[in-house]
Amino acid sequence: MRRLLTGCLVTLLLLLNTLVLFGPLMVFALLKLLLPGRGRDYASWAVMWIAETWAEIDKLIFALCIPTQWDIRGGEGLRRDTSYLVISNHQSWVDIPALIQTLNRRTPFFKFFLKKELIWVPFLGLAWWALDYPFMKRYTKAFLAKHPELAGQDLKITQQACELFKRQPVTVVNYLEGTRFTPAKRAQQQSPFNYLLKPKAGGVAFVLAAMGEQLDAVLDVTVVYPSQRIPGFWRLICGDVPKVIIDIRTRELDPALWQGDYENDPVFRQTVQNWVNQLWTEKDARIAALRDERP
Repeated sequence: MRRLLTGCLVTLLLLLNTLVLFGPLMVFALLKLLLPGRGRDYASWAVMWIAETWAEIDKLIFALCIPTQWDIRGGEGLRRDTSYLVISNHQSWVDIPALIQTLNRRTPFFKFFLKKELIWVPFLGLAWWALDYPFMKRYTKAFLAKHPELAGQDLKITQQACELFKRQPVTVVNYLEGTRFTPAKRAQQQSPFNYLLKPKAGGVAFVLAAMGEQLDAVLDVTVVYPSQRIPGFWRLICGDVPKVIIDIRTRELDPALWQGDYENDPVFRQTVQNWVNQLWTEKDARIAALRDERP
């Protein structure tokens, strides 16, 4: 009963926080559409400030209501006046609060690449639109075989989004697996990793091509839940997730990673894929080590 009451209380507080700040956020989002030049940039800054404030209040709600320990490791020297590319594993909706705990107001407010269907989530869908989050439409291989003209649409959306990101510092978050990890998906893919799905290099390659000179570093983030069971968001807000480990490795970017033609050069495409595969090999070993830590 205590956990149920905690979950209901946290849900109510998160909802109130969203409702209170949603109106001001949408006002400035509208101004972004109407104002030219510098006015649009000021409105965009206001939208980011409101989003960061929303995230800070969420952090306060979690700190006051649930006992989760956010064990954040690394990330020294992060700045808010430069841009980063965050590459992270993805297991649960709890990964999002973990990133908020780790990076909010330590780096520029982050942008996610979201499934197109999420634009219909009440309130949040409009907020994500206001924050210029790119909405991606994923097609199955069977669908693309029937409609080959739609191939590469996600990569075009990535390029368009990155053009917007050039106007101000930003933290671009890319989940290379493309979906949340489950043992069933791992088995279906025949993934060579124990705790990860196969990484996809296309999205990150286009981010690097569009923003390489603007990016200060890659933040290689690894999120680990020491308990054997990956928790859902409801378990988190009920106070049933004792600890989350967030490990950050700051990696310098090799300019060679964006000085090529990913779409048309198979050698360069393999170079980027090899870089991603190496990151994933190291990440898989890191997850195993963090899971084996004694309390």
